[in-house]
Amino acid sequence: MPALDTALLRASWRSWISSDMERVGPNWLQWLWTLVFALGLAAVFTIAGFLVFYRGTGFGRPGAWLEWYARNFVVCLTIAALIHAMFDLLCRLVGGPPAIRRWPDWKRSLFFGGVPLLGVVIGWPLGAMIGFGQPTFAFFIDNPRTLAVSVTIALGISLALHFYFAARAGELKAEKRATEAQLRLLQAQIEPHFLFNTLANVAALIDHEPAKAKSTLGAFTDYLRASLGQLRRDEVTLADELALADAYLRVQGARMEDRLRYTVDADGEVRRALLLPLLLQPLVENAVLHGVAPALDGGQVRIAARIEGQELVVEVQDDGAGP
Repeated sequence: MPALDTALLRASWRSWISSDMERVGPNWLQWLWTLVFALGLAAVFTIAGFLVFYRGTGFGRPGAWLEWYARNFVVCLTIAALIHAMFDLLCRLVGGPPAIRRWPDWKRSLFFGGVPLLGVVIGWPLGAMIGFGQPTFAFFIDNPRTLAVSVTIALGISLALHFYFAARAGELKAEKRATEAQLRLLQAQIEPHFLFNTLANVAALIDHEPAKAKSTLGAFTDYLRASLGQLRRDEVTLADELALADAYLRVQGARMEDRLRYTVDADGEVRRALLLPLLLQPLVENAVLHGVAPALDGGQVRIAARIEGQELVVEVQDDGAGP
């Protein structure tokens, strides 16, 4: 389990309020944010209740505040826990976060707007029955003014939360796009370097070792086909990344011959995991150029991937002489 530090807490909170269901950190931490949210919302309803409904009737009595806060907390926690559970269940049913990210905006809005509303409709009567000892509608029948004010407060809070979460989701999306732009800039810097070196190597081999030049050119064609295909996509499978890495290593292997050896350790399930395109190739290139190439006897590059909890872990190691 990862160490619980400020960075993890911040990343976990950001994932809790995001709109793609891609959770960061242990599952219990996600439920902790739901609990914190219910605690805060219960405080809002308690303060509003005393200011609007019970002013002058025990307003200054601490015991009354604690009693009504506890009841409101039960209602809020019931609703929040129900919404959390519904999101988790429906996310699995529709194919997980990758499937949700591919939805059009209207479908995402319907999903992230409809689930909380359904949770309120189901959770409010249930929470009121637990916290107040009676269904909400029975209490409101005897108190129509309370019903009107409660609906107004609930709608106001719902709209405020909607705009807040939408704004935060927009900020996270902008940060993600900025990160992707930086990644693509790095990719653009890597591609010409590898391209020119490989073509120069093929040109040098054509006259003296035509078979080797043909083999190198074939591997390079496979690399370009995989690389250009991934640049047109927002996310790829690990299998695609491994195919690109294999083509790259075959090109380098044609130049370095037996000085470069490599292995890939990734089973069928992990190969279906999704990630941003061209994330693996710079790591492999770094292992070859700075690890294996400087060593007189070369070395071995090992690529390993596995699933730990809900995270994809990919490792690139070399036993060369580089730093």
